[in-house]
Amino acid sequence: MYKIKHVIFWSGLGGVIFFVAASVIGGLLLEAYSHNRQLISESYAKGTEYGPILRWGAIIPSGSLMSVFAFLSPMVLPKSLLVKLGFWGLGLFYGMATIVVGIFPCDAGCNPELIDPSTSQIIHNFSGGLTYLTVPFCILAVGLGSKNFLRRLSAIFGLMSIVFMWLLLGNLNSSYLGLFQRLLEGSILVWICYVSIFIKKL
Repeated sequence: MYKIKHVIFWSGLGGVIFFVAASVIGGLLLEAYSHNRQLISESYAKGTEYGPILRWGAIIPSGSLMSVFAFLSPMVLPKSLLVKLGFWGLGLFYGMATIVVGIFPCDAGCNPELIDPSTSQIIHNFSGGLTYLTVPFCILAVGLGSKNFLRRLSAIFGLMSIVFMWLLLGNLNSSYLGLFQRLLEGSILVWICYVSIFIKKL
């Protein structure tokens, strides 16, 4: 059990670090890139010089680590169907979906109007859309199924991510689209960090 907790801790923390590094470095490598206006996916889209390195060196490893974190976490937490479903949903729709969007990048500029989109763009959008529509409720499910500090923590971050999801999906033409996405991603990633530390201390 001790080893499993450490695997969960390092996979959760590692997944977050890889994702944040890809998001920050990807933006720095592109001229005139705006973290406020542009989506994270645009920094590693098709045609970007460092896109393949960012995808295979950071995005896909991040998704792999977060999948390990999510699928192992129910093993060390009190038995609860909601907790199990919440983490399994996180593993599938956040961890595995991050791998999918890394393998299938969006077209250059992420083609927001979807004008003659490639198959990769369609898969990317579908996977990303599922992520944002489901993961906030997965976090909330973990909170509803818990009976300790994890209950309050997950309820707070679950509700926060729902608000940020609404801001993102309800304002797809906003000049602050990138900011809304980062607020949503940030609420999920901070929650993963907190849960990783919580499990390590159990």
